Amino acid sequence: RECKRQSKDFAVPKLEGLWWVDGERPATAVPRAEWRWRLMIRLPLLVDAAMVEAAKKAVAQKKGLTRAGDVAFIALCEGRCVQVMHLGPYADEPATITAMHDFMAGNELEARGMHHEIYLSDPRRTAPEKMKTILRQPVE
Repeated sequence: RECKRQSKDFAVPKLEGLWWVDGERPATAVPRAEWRWRLMIRLPLLVDAAMVEAAKKAVAQKKGLTRAGDVAFIALCEGRCVQVMHLGPYADEPATITAMHDFMAGNELEARGMHHEIYLSDPRRTAPEKMKTILRQPVE
């Protein structure tokens, strides 16, 4: 609301997710139910930590959302990445992720950091075979 009050309203960007698994096993060898995740929404530079804290308090009071406190304002700097557009259902992502890792191995790159997904399609409105998801892996 603060952005709107300042006449600096913005469209909410696409939902993003960071995914990882505990331990040394490759994610492709771990059932998705055991993956850990963090959901994110990119914010414009005009939004700062104080604005996010104020919004958390307001929504917790107005809507009674006890988990509003779990929201965090973070900066994400991934550096060099390998990324690909995955077309199709989420369940088919492992084959695309394997292809990414094959590309990395063939180019002497190693995974660094968490697997990153950017959800370009709304699964409530898009047929599974038409879903678009950017898959990204920071590398070194």
